[in-house]
Amino acid sequence: MKIGLIDVDSHNWPNLCLMKLFAYHKAQGNQVAWWNPAEHYDLVYKSRVFDDTYSKDNIIVTNTDRVIKGGTGYGISGNLPDAVEHICPDYTLSPQFSDIAYGFLTRGCPRRCKFCLVSEKEGQRSIQTADLSEFWRGQKEIKLMDANLLACPDHEKLILQLAESRAWVDFSQGLDVRLITSENMKLLNKVKTKTVHFAWDNPDEDLTGYFQKFLELTNIRNIRRRRVYVLTNFGSTHEQDLYRVETLRGMGFDPFVMVYDRPTAPAITRQLQRWVNNKRIFYTVKDFADGDS
Repeated sequence: MKIGLIDVDSHNWPNLCLMKLFAYHKAQGNQVAWWNPAEHYDLVYKSRVFDDTYSKDNIIVTNTDRVIKGGTGYGISGNLPDAVEHICPDYTLSPQFSDIAYGFLTRGCPRRCKFCLVSEKEGQRSIQTADLSEFWRGQKEIKLMDANLLACPDHEKLILQLAESRAWVDFSQGLDVRLITSENMKLLNKVKTKTVHFAWDNPDEDLTGYFQKFLELTNIRNIRRRRVYVLTNFGSTHEQDLYRVETLRGMGFDPFVMVYDRPTAPAITRQLQRWVNNKRIFYTVKDFADGDS
């Protein structure tokens, strides 16, 4: 078979689904590569993570016998077959990302946040779905993409695998600060952590005690390596957004503003995002009122 692959998002992030499909079909003896509109294919895969707000699918495919679309950008139904899901991604498809191992150790999340599809798509329990050896091949950096690693009953075993790798680890999608304990922090402190991410999404939930507990237990001293996502434009006021940003900075965390449905966000929210996320400005201009113009 001749197979073409299309990354509809075309963003600066590797498409794990396509790299796994690439590895799988190569192993089956199929001819597989990025889709070319000038050639004919037996099968074309289109992968899309984001919806129309951030990633419009304007790619018309007529040069194939069959098209398979997948990814949350098309809906939450449909998963890769186990034989594909548990194959090591082939980075020769996207060699620019080959120095970093991207992958999941767990799937699912019990939080059921209204702005997030993970609980509905992957399940309301965080369960182990892989060992590190499934997608790590000795790279010096690991980007972990788990939605809620600490909610998994086996998380301590998985953290130990990360520690024993001696690779730099970026918990890119965030750890649940509410699940930090003295026990799992002893293990997290053994990990060569490049960046740890948390989130403070709900302005009505006071997480300051949890963040203070983390600070008491962590050995990460660089504020830029302690990042917290702050969700805005999802039922919060500007005052609530600014309070979370200033509180986090005052505690010694690096806030990062995430705007839900950015096209509908008020101008002041977009200004807040520019001020906070441009770190050169944020750490020079201490007051939002002085830096929002």
